[in-house]
Amino acid sequence: MRQRKTASETWIRNAWVITQDSKRAVFEGSVRIVDDFIAEVRKGAPSRISSGTKVVEGRGRALIPGFVQAHIHLCQTLFRNLADDLELLEWLSERIWVYEAAHSHSTLRTSALLGIHELLSGGTTCILDMGTVRHTGSIIEAVRETGIRASVGKCLMDHPKTTPPTLREKTRDALHEAKSLFAQWNGAENDRIRVSYAPRFVVSCTEELLLEVARLSREQGALIHTHASENLKEIQLVKKLVNCENIEYLDQLGLASDRLVLAHCIWLKPNELGILKRTDTSVAHCPSSNLKLASGIARIPEMRQKGIRVALGADGAPCNNSLSAFQEMRLAALIQKPGNGPRSMRAQEALDMATREGAKALHWFDKIGSIEVGKRADLTLVNLSHPENLAPVPRRPKDLAETLVSSLVYSAQSQHVEGTWVDGKLLYWGGRVRSIDRDKLVKDAREAQRQILSRRRR
Repeated sequence: MRQRKTASETWIRNAWVITQDSKRAVFEGSVRIVDDFIAEVRKGAPSRISSGTKVVEGRGRALIPGFVQAHIHLCQTLFRNLADDLELLEWLSERIWVYEAAHSHSTLRTSALLGIHELLSGGTTCILDMGTVRHTGSIIEAVRETGIRASVGKCLMDHPKTTPPTLREKTRDALHEAKSLFAQWNGAENDRIRVSYAPRFVVSCTEELLLEVARLSREQGALIHTHASENLKEIQLVKKLVNCENIEYLDQLGLASDRLVLAHCIWLKPNELGILKRTDTSVAHCPSSNLKLASGIARIPEMRQKGIRVALGADGAPCNNSLSAFQEMRLAALIQKPGNGPRSMRAQEALDMATREGAKALHWFDKIGSIEVGKRADLTLVNLSHPENLAPVPRRPKDLAETLVSSLVYSAQSQHVEGTWVDGKLLYWGGRVRSIDRDKLVKDAREAQRQILSRRRR
């Protein structure tokens, strides 16, 4: 007779619980995790704790839903600080595509581990990742081993005139591998791993490929993850290639839908905003990357006012050069204020984009994105008792939510994260990602960088 598995139970007690539910409820309370799920959310301390239950003391800490980053390039983490002070197209052609082409299975796995270590230690529990052209399975293996939640897509680049020979693939071969990855990995690890389709951008893809991606997405319910309207030179090139704007073209081909996540969307025409709204397409806003590559500032307040879903992402380490959700929230709020006024992007809106809206964009909001009974226990515990981020005690109880959310968005940083859970498993605690040997990772990363720099070729 098979023995019944004993449930794993954890109480996180006496924390400021920032639920991010529909009412944005915030209170001093406790959360009980049973196995993968949130089993109880209550005000105050638990009345009784069963023997054998783990207890995490949360006093002076904020317990929030784990951050969801809707645009990440784990394949680029090793290139941090190797591609600075360039505009997008030069940045790609002179550095990033050169380095990506030099990746092996081993160096790509190391790059993914390096990025995941930073993400988990900074409170990010879920990502939408665009890989490079080859060896995408090694990214997914790193996701599986470390416990982070991720939707990963093989980068698709098949255009014969606009892509480097070192990364260009035949259309049939590119799609065959993408479909094989979907068949092998989508829904794996209790649905912690999903596979998306990731055409890099209109410039790099043939119409044949994009039409097939649209068809696969409809049939399989898969996400499509691509870049659009990031840079003015890119837009000029798109118009030259397809004789219309980015979003218009994607809509004509049938890609625009609630399954499409578009990174950046800075330079949009009014009719393109209308297409995003009509098709329920999601935007991944990456403020640090947009500033560093001199791309521009996306009109996020206008998008949100129109009802367009906007999530946040750090993009890749070479165009940021950080993968911190805290930094993206802070910048997302700050960069809108000079042109649109101090209330144009409130702290609560930035936190929404980093949690609820990201989960919605990735079609995971039924499971994550808020702290509610029945959802997966993807949680982040942030210490708000450091001198540099000390959350003030509000004079009125009704001001508690505003005070704490402001502390998170404007004062907190990745180093203030104390614990990160995914599917109820404690993946980061005490300054350590439990599944990764930090010293070995640093050593492996140095060696991987040496290999890539020695192999690079244009």
